[in-house]
Amino acid sequence: MSSWADGLTWASIVALLVGFGIAAASDLRTREVSDRLWQVLGVIGLVLGAVLLAPGGVLPVVLWVVVAGLAFEHMVSWDLLLPAEREGYADLIELTAYVVVIALIATVAVRVGIGSSGVPYAVIACLVTILFARGLFEAGVLYGGGDAKALMIAGVLVPTFAPPLLVHSASLVLVTSVLPFAFDLLLDAAILSIAIPIAIALRNIARGDFSGIQGFSGFEIPVSELPRQFVWVRDPAYGSVREQEDGIETSEDDRKRRIEIAQELRTRGIDRVWVTPQIPFLLLMALGAVLALLAGNLALDLASLL
Repeated sequence: MSSWADGLTWASIVALLVGFGIAAASDLRTREVSDRLWQVLGVIGLVLGAVLLAPGGVLPVVLWVVVAGLAFEHMVSWDLLLPAEREGYADLIELTAYVVVIALIATVAVRVGIGSSGVPYAVIACLVTILFARGLFEAGVLYGGGDAKALMIAGVLVPTFAPPLLVHSASLVLVTSVLPFAFDLLLDAAILSIAIPIAIALRNIARGDFSGIQGFSGFEIPVSELPRQFVWVRDPAYGSVREQEDGIETSEDDRKRRIEIAQELRTRGIDRVWVTPQIPFLLLMALGAVLALLAGNLALDLASLL
């Protein structure tokens, strides 16, 4: 790869790390991430990717713009832009975009192949990432829409990144070079999530509040602090609130829910409540991006040691 191409690749990586850092900080502070951030990152990825593919001719650039545009489409709130009587068309627009893009990429791949002389690997990796992120969201694995958007944008900014910065075996690098970068990022984030119950347990031990298996999942806080902390109430004294959680869509809805719970607990004379922290998965994704750049796919790294 030429020096200017390396420069553009690293520009995309820096944009990914900075953007995910901003998103994680916003999610930690307010549990909200503006679509404007994803839109800016999407445009950066689209432009840099097009420039990288430009030496291959018009076709690779067009295909890249189409696929990156499919990702960008998810960053647009069609239901808010369309007139109220036509909000139902939002799903139709999205479905049409998927069908057209997949059909176009499949047709071109059949006619001219995949690779330097056909559909670029970056285009395939980006499309697979979009489909993967959307599938995980629909399956409820990625609970928040922001997590799915983040994964898609990662696919636009860094579709593939074969050689991690730390030394790996040739066979491991070969495997990771085939996978979209977003897969490595997501798996690394999932592995990092193992640290959460350990950190909670250490917190409880340090405060003398550790009590069996539940000491790995939550802790007690004063009821007065409940409205100010991003937590889920998991106290048997209050009962199950999972049904209420299903209807929460914004951080303000969540804050109102915690205020109502705190008021009810105080009227019942309860001054401490057992909670589990709301850890933004975007924070883990940001850390997963760093680990993926340094060490590639941690799951494969660990498997290679067995």
